[in-house]
Amino acid sequence: MAERIEEGDLIFVADGEDGIGSVRRVLPGGNMLVVYIENGGDFEIPLTAVRAVHSGKVVLNLDHLPTPVLEAIGNARRSEYPH
Repeated sequence: MAERIEEGDLIFVADGEDGIGSVRRVLPGGNMLVVYIENGGDFEIPLTAVRAVHSGKVVLNLDHLPTPVLEAIGNARRSEYPH
């Protein structure tokens, strides 16, 4: 990764998409992150699930995320589009 992950960095599933949350913490050891997913809450994800880091953005690799995180991502924008 070219840049360091910082608390407050925004979380994305792809470059050019809207953000779906933010980094809450980098856990000791640096192998896990606590991220907040909109409408889903906080989740621990492995650093191996990060595809890229740049410009205050963390892009996730969906293939490396556990099912509960994927479900939360699917619901992240639901309240913005209630109908």
